[in-house]
Amino acid sequence: MLLRAGLELTLAVVLAAGLSGCPRNSAESKPASKAAAVPVGVAVVEQKAMPVQIQAIGTVEAYSIVSVKAQVGGELQRVHFKEGQDVKKGDLLFTIDPRPFEAALAQAQANLAKDTGLVQQAKAQLDRDRAKVAQTQAALARDKAQAKNAEVEAARYAELLQRGLIAQEQADQFRTTAESLGHTVIADEADIKGAEETVRADEAAINSAQQAVRADEAAVDNAKIQLSYTTIRSPIDGRTGSLMLHEGNVVRASGTNDSTLVVINQVQPIYTSFTAPQQQLPTIKRYMADGKLEVRALPAGEAKPLKGVVTFIDNAVDQTTGTIRLKATFQNEENRLWPGQFVNVDLTLTVDPEAIVVPAAAVQSGQQQSQYVFVVKDDSTVDVRKVTVKRTQGSETIIGEGLKAGESVVVDGTPRLVAGAKVEVRNPGQEGGRAGGGRRPGAPAGTAPGGTTPGGASTPAAPAPATPPAADLPQAKTRP
Repeated sequence: MLLRAGLELTLAVVLAAGLSGCPRNSAESKPASKAAAVPVGVAVVEQKAMPVQIQAIGTVEAYSIVSVKAQVGGELQRVHFKEGQDVKKGDLLFTIDPRPFEAALAQAQANLAKDTGLVQQAKAQLDRDRAKVAQTQAALARDKAQAKNAEVEAARYAELLQRGLIAQEQADQFRTTAESLGHTVIADEADIKGAEETVRADEAAINSAQQAVRADEAAVDNAKIQLSYTTIRSPIDGRTGSLMLHEGNVVRASGTNDSTLVVINQVQPIYTSFTAPQQQLPTIKRYMADGKLEVRALPAGEAKPLKGVVTFIDNAVDQTTGTIRLKATFQNEENRLWPGQFVNVDLTLTVDPEAIVVPAAAVQSGQQQSQYVFVVKDDSTVDVRKVTVKRTQGSETIIGEGLKAGESVVVDGTPRLVAGAKVEVRNPGQEGGRAGGGRRPGAPAGTAPGGTTPGGASTPAAPAPATPPAADLPQAKTRP
């Protein structure tokens, strides 16, 4: 047993000595090669005045639309314009055959003349009957005086008869005369009443004749109106559309079968209709209370937008979409806006005078809807900077926190970057400065985009970019 233990100890010493004499080159690792600079495009952070805008897609609408229809029927004799022509208010558009309406006017005028003559006749008869009343009243006054005198004489002779101074026959004669004159007075009063009734009848006849004259005058006016409808004029300034009926066609003007002749759209000024989320309605109303809100509309294929102002906010929110409809009015002097056209609309609410602005391409999205940018430092390395985005307008993003004016941020080549990576600033359009295309950074000249040289030899793959920690990423982009 002692011999076996000594042999094992000797073997262990020999193995330890052998291992200590082995070369160390195989255990040593080669130092890592220095990483190549990543070509990037950069932009300088600016501080400038930026408008606070709401952007939307709008639809151009005519300021007013008039469907020109005939108000009387007849043959369409003449069209005084060409399709698509600009017309002014009051311009003659159509002429309908006026002859039936001229005849109706002549008949109405003849009836008016006849009834006017009847009124004159009734007035003459009234004058005659009034004169008769006056004569009857004069006769009544005369007969009353005679009757009164006869009664006095009859009373005096009756007294003389009682005294025996005259004969009975003479007293009876005066009594009879007085009674006769009394009946004459009664007859005169009856004649006066009859004459007055005649006068009232004459006055009623005159009134009826005058009413007939008024009806005739109304008929004449109506005939003139109907005749005027045979010439149709433009009710607005605008542009005519397609002609619905041509010369020689019969125009109908009866209820639902009436004929639309042409549609006129007023395009100067013109509306642009667009919608905004209902959450922005209080902001819009607040800024609109301070003054007019400017709207810019850019038609497709044009570089210069048109300027207008908001003139209408709908009286209700669309419950199906949760949006509110607005309309802006544009003068449209050059007819660049056309009804039915789609345009890009920018509604300017106010202007931020000291906004921090970067290109929208510089802002990257991370985990949990956070956002960050790559800031180029003085040593040509990049730093991952968390930012807070206020809003994005077109190709520019307004930063709330995280950047200051004068710093440089990466706008091209971000997929290849990690925190602390070395970068090489390239001019826009220079080879290697495009993200996702061109020669891979670090590869020799002539390397194909797929990672192989033209001869087929493969090149080392670039390291995958590291994702910044979630805690370092800002919130999602916001709009006012």
